[in-house]
Amino acid sequence: MKLIDDVRSVTELKRKTREILAQVRQTGRPVVLTVNGKADAVLIDARTFEKHLSASNLAKLVAPAEDDVRSGRTRAMGAFLREFKRVRKISG
Repeated sequence: MKLIDDVRSVTELKRKTREILAQVRQTGRPVVLTVNGKADAVLIDARTFEKHLSASNLAKLVAPAEDDVRSGRTRAMGAFLREFKRVRKISG
């Protein structure tokens, strides 16, 4: 991120919307929007947003499994597969 290029005020966004949107699309970098000199929001292009959303959704799906590992709620794969085959009545 280039602070001089990637931090803009909301007032500047109002005046130069097309230019700032073009910058976001061309560089792929987010633009931090400020209100009264303080960071208030971040503007990113749609493709980057979709990538972040997908990563976030995947992290939410994996989180319970990571909790299980941290808590020691795991078992050897061989034991799991034997039980799975027994319960499902799968031979071999």
